[in-house]
Amino acid sequence: MTDLKALTANRIFDGADWHENAAVVFSNGRIDHIQPSASLAPEIERIDGGEIIAPGFIDLQVNGGGGVLLNEEPTVEGIATICAAHAKFGTTALLPTLITDTPDISARTVAAGIDAKTRGIRGFLGLHLEGPHLSVARKGAHDPTLIRPMEDRDLDLMLSCGRALDVLMVTIAPESVTQEQVTKLADAGIIVSLGHTEASYDTAAAYSKAGIRTVTHLFNAMSPLGHREPGLVGAALDTGALYAGLIADGIHVHPAAMGAALRAKAGPGKIFLVTDAM
Repeated sequence: MTDLKALTANRIFDGADWHENAAVVFSNGRIDHIQPSASLAPEIERIDGGEIIAPGFIDLQVNGGGGVLLNEEPTVEGIATICAAHAKFGTTALLPTLITDTPDISARTVAAGIDAKTRGIRGFLGLHLEGPHLSVARKGAHDPTLIRPMEDRDLDLMLSCGRALDVLMVTIAPESVTQEQVTKLADAGIIVSLGHTEASYDTAAAYSKAGIRTVTHLFNAMSPLGHREPGLVGAALDTGALYAGLIADGIHVHPAAMGAALRAKAGPGKIFLVTDAM
């Protein structure tokens, strides 16, 4: 007796190659392998997947969807609406993202995220807290009056959230967060990202060693690449251990800059696309 099941389709894309008249064989919700449909064992249950099967998108930075902005509706219902809205366009997992707000809104968002995990909201991967510990000089759309240094209560909130959720990502700036605080977050399994900062190349490199793993929306709201001071852009492209999100709409970043980044950060997932959608 096998618990294997097969999702069949005329064409299957595995992220790199196409498979014609094939099947995705899975067990207990996890993919085992892809094989030709014709060679499936008769005891394996077949499920018709239609014309095409392809991996869903994963969005690690999305502020809202379906008419809901997380900052304005930091509830489990708001999270469910955001996830459902993006699922219609192929995003199967995402991190609802809270931009800089008050301590009360941050706490309510964390509580809603924990509730969303408990309820098993489809598409909910975890949370991304983008702020409030950023640089006013690179505030972007964030309210400068709410940007502030990280305090012990903020660190404790993030650590408790990280313990409760499968994934927690936080965007910080060295202007507001110490290397020691970054290390505490990273050691707890939290994904710490640099963004909205004037950080120099050397500062970014030091924070990378402290536990930074990613850079938030590469090129936007950060110190640019210069020939004498490479800035955060230069550190992101030069540091092999760093990953970087990219808003590839052709407006936030010029196509030539996108191409240069992709060539500099060769390797699966080193540059990952985000919508940063409102």
